Amino acid sequence: MASGEGESRSAASAARFLDGRAALHYLRVTVYVLASLVGLSLLVIGTVAVIAEVKGTWHWAIHLQSTVSYMGAFIGAVLIVLVPSTAALFVGRWWIDG
Repeated sequence: MASGEGESRSAASAARFLDGRAALHYLRVTVYVLASLVGLSLLVIGTVAVIAEVKGTWHWAIHLQSTVSYMGAFIGAVLIVLVPSTAALFVGRWWIDG
């Protein structure tokens, strides 16, 4: 085997490794953004709940009920993507970082 073949193989292997690192980086950013969306959604629900408790009117109770309903659907949809992405991130870190 000539030295040129070995160098091209190692370069191709390094390119695959860097591509794996880049994919892992994008996956990590995706997981962080989705987790932040879940946290902000819970913050919105808590804020509307505090306002509804302080105001104590039926109007704000309706706002709280609709906010919880819509945010529940939103958080459910985000978790459908977040849970497998987090699992893939853990497996990817274990696979790449060894």
